[in-house]
Amino acid sequence: MNDSKNKTQNQINIELSEEVAQGTYSNLAVITHSSSEFIVDFVRVMPGVPKAQVTSRIILTPEHAKRLMLALKDNINKYESIHGPIKNVEQSGGGIMPLNFGGPTAEA
Repeated sequence: MNDSKNKTQNQINIELSEEVAQGTYSNLAVITHSSSEFIVDFVRVMPGVPKAQVTSRIILTPEHAKRLMLALKDNINKYESIHGPIKNVEQSGGGIMPLNFGGPTAEA
């Protein structure tokens, strides 16, 4: 009985508004850090547009950043066990995304 009472006290009721539930598309993340926080800027890069827009900024403590990393690693492992390996997109000098998106170059 005491166990079920503790579980109820440790639960968090998380609400998700309709606007947030729609999500925000991002195809690039820029991560920086200081001694006390990690900052993740989610960016939307569009082909042929030299200016990119930060669509969301998330600020995390180092502990939460590590929890996020471990959760992502766990979820990637689960995804790959079902769908196969995700293509490695790293390039020399870092994981910078090609700005041509791998498609044909538009001409007018």
